[in-house]
Amino acid sequence: MLTPSQVRAARSLLKWTRDDLAARSGVFANTIKNFENGTSDPKRSTLLKWRRALEKGGVIFIDADAEAGPGVRLRDERK
Repeated sequence: MLTPSQVRAARSLLKWTRDDLAARSGVFANTIKNFENGTSDPKRSTLLKWRRALEKGGVIFIDADAEAGPGVRLRDERK
């Protein structure tokens, strides 16, 4: 669903700190830190909160395919 690298990259694209994502998702910043560091495996509901908050901020999540791994990019604001 979401990888730690995707969450880190999405925050970076939006110039959000962990505290910013925590405030927008309702999930503690320490929980985000632990996931990004690979030391926790959050519930699906937590991952969905992060995904919704980051997508609302303008991120598009890209699923892995035969040629490349999962990623993120910014939504085109011109549309």
